[in-house]
Amino acid sequence: MLADRLKTLAPSSTLAVQAKARELRARGIDVISFGAGEPDFDTPERIKDAAVQAMRRGQTKYTEVGGILDLRAAVCAKLKRDNGLVYEPADVLVSVGAKHTLFNLVVALVNPGDEVLVPSPYWVSYPEQVRLLGGVPVEVATTEASGFDLDADRLRAAVTPRTKLIVVNSPNNPTGAVFSRAALEAVARLAVERGLWVVSDECYEALTFEGRHASIASFGPEIKARTLTVNTCSKAYAMTGWRIGYAAGPRALIRAMTDVQSQVTSNPSSIAQWAAVEALGGGQDEVAKMAGEFDRRRRLIVAGLNALPGVSCVMPRGAFYAFANVSGLFGRTWRRPEGDLTLKSSLDVTGFFLEEARVAVVPGKDFGSDAHVRLSYATSDALISEGLARMAAAIASLA
Repeated sequence: MLADRLKTLAPSSTLAVQAKARELRARGIDVISFGAGEPDFDTPERIKDAAVQAMRRGQTKYTEVGGILDLRAAVCAKLKRDNGLVYEPADVLVSVGAKHTLFNLVVALVNPGDEVLVPSPYWVSYPEQVRLLGGVPVEVATTEASGFDLDADRLRAAVTPRTKLIVVNSPNNPTGAVFSRAALEAVARLAVERGLWVVSDECYEALTFEGRHASIASFGPEIKARTLTVNTCSKAYAMTGWRIGYAAGPRALIRAMTDVQSQVTSNPSSIAQWAAVEALGGGQDEVAKMAGEFDRRRRLIVAGLNALPGVSCVMPRGAFYAFANVSGLFGRTWRRPEGDLTLKSSLDVTGFFLEEARVAVVPGKDFGSDAHVRLSYATSDALISEGLARMAAAIASLA
C-alpha cells in the first residue's frame, strides 16, 4: 500500500530514544536521558523579545519562500564575520531547520543511482535522506585512533563515476570530532579535481573546544563554487524548537533549492525568522558562555565514561556528544527475568542501560558503528554524575 521508498526508511533513533524515555517518565519511572540533541539552556531573552516585537508589529504573514531579506542579510554578515565567506542575500536560503535545508539539497542535486560519500560515523539523516530520493549513500570509515578525523585517502578511493556529493560535518555528530584543516584541504582538492559537490554541515560550529573551526568553502574560489555551507540557529542559540536553518552557496543551486522548498513548506515561520535576525546580529556573549559550560561538561562525562569497566571514550573536540566505545561489554551476560541475554551489539547495551540503569543513550549502530553508543552531555552536572553512577552499578551486575 505504501510507497516503495519507505521500505528502506529507518525512523530517527535519537527521537525514538527520547520518546521511550518520556514514556517511562510518564509511568513514574525516573529516567536520566543522554539522548537529546539539543541544548538544555533556554533561548536568550533578547531573541524571545525580538519574536514578541515581530508579532506586535504584525509580521505574522507569509514571507518570501527563501526567507526575509533582513535574515538573509544577517546570514551573510555572520558568514563574513565568523567564516571569512562573502555571499549576497540571493546566495542564501532559510529553511525549517537545517534538516530541511539538507533535504532540499538532496532533492535538488541527487538523481536515482547517484552516490553520496558519507564519512562514518555519521548523523543518521544523511544516508536516510539520500536513500529516500533513490541515491546511494556510500559509508567511508574514519578511525577512533585519529579522533574520527576525516580520512581523505579513503574518500578518494571511494569515488566512482557515479559519485555526486561529499558530506562534511564538523564539529561532528555523533563523535564530536573537529576535522583537521589538512584533511579538509585534501577533500577540497579531491572535490575540485573530480567535479564533486560538497555539503558542509557546520551546525555545531559555535561548540568548537579544541582547534579552530574551518569552513571548507573558505579555502578558495574553486571549492567555494562547489560547496553548500549549512548552519542553524538551533545549537548556538538554544533555538531547536524555532526551526530555523540556513544555507549559502552557488546562486543556481540556492535557486533550485528554493524552488523545491516553494512546493513543500513555503517560508519558515515569519516570527522565528525575526527572532533569528536578532540571534545572528545581536551580541554573542551567551554563545560563548554556553560553549564554556559544555566544554566543562565534556571533561566530566568523558572522565566518567573512561572509569567504567568495559567502556572507553576518546575526548570529543566539539559539539555536545560523547561517542563511547562499549564493545568491552560484549560477551557479558545480562540477567533478566524474561531470560538471560548476552550483550552483542549497541542495541543490546542501549536496552541494558535503559532497563537496568534507567539511563537513556542512543545506539551507535544507526550512526554507522555498532561498537559505540552516543551520549549527549547537554544536561546538568548533577544528572551527568548520577547517570554515570547508575551505569557503573548496572555494569557491576553483569555476569
